[in-house]
Amino acid sequence: AMLRLRLLTWDVKDTLLRLRQPVGESYAAEARAHGLRVQPAALGQSFREAYGAQSRNFPNYGRGRGLSSQQWWVDVVKQTFRLSGVQEDGVLTLMAENLYHDFCSAHNWEVLPGAGETLSRCSQRGFRMGVVSNFDNRLENILSQCNLRHHFEFVVTSEDVGFAKPDRRIFEKALRLGGVPPEQAAHVGDDYTRDYKAARAVGMHGFLLRAAGQGEELEVPPEHVLPTLSHLLARIEK
Repeated sequence: AMLRLRLLTWDVKDTLLRLRQPVGESYAAEARAHGLRVQPAALGQSFREAYGAQSRNFPNYGRGRGLSSQQWWVDVVKQTFRLSGVQEDGVLTLMAENLYHDFCSAHNWEVLPGAGETLSRCSQRGFRMGVVSNFDNRLENILSQCNLRHHFEFVVTSEDVGFAKPDRRIFEKALRLGGVPPEQAAHVGDDYTRDYKAARAVGMHGFLLRAAGQGEELEVPPEHVLPTLSHLLARIEK
């Protein structure tokens, strides 16, 4: 039976867009521009620590805690470099501001293979579309720069709504914006808990983008699994 879907919502990171290179490489390149030698692997590890601590102390990009998401990120970047042995305040501030803006743009993000084509085909089929992403307010700009924004009626970020996936309220917000009951909507994403399970918990359909051999142990019916985005329309229409 063909699914009677009217609305498709989309995760972004590692579903539609991915980083062009690991975070540590981007940070190391910025350091080199200031005459500093820091190993990318060390920076990658420091970033995970700094990001984890900041996320625990100031959830959802500091929303409601008097921090802008820009300040939240600038603090993460500075702490990443500090953990890697860079202490000089002036250069820390400069690097943090530069990296914040670099990650705002197509400079550091690329469209995943098949994403643009799949979104175009879904639009042509008449599906309404929106984004549901645990992202800060740079996302609109990133999607525009990567030439994907025009596919979507709305973009719902966790910073904007104040709740992050898998919280059901971020999906409920998207359903309200789409004006569609959950059984006529499907969410597409790469994370089992935050995307697939969370969407199904509000009564939406779910499709899990998953490379071969990745997380096979999860209880996901094969017809809900997308080896690539190009498989989506066949799954919906069969």
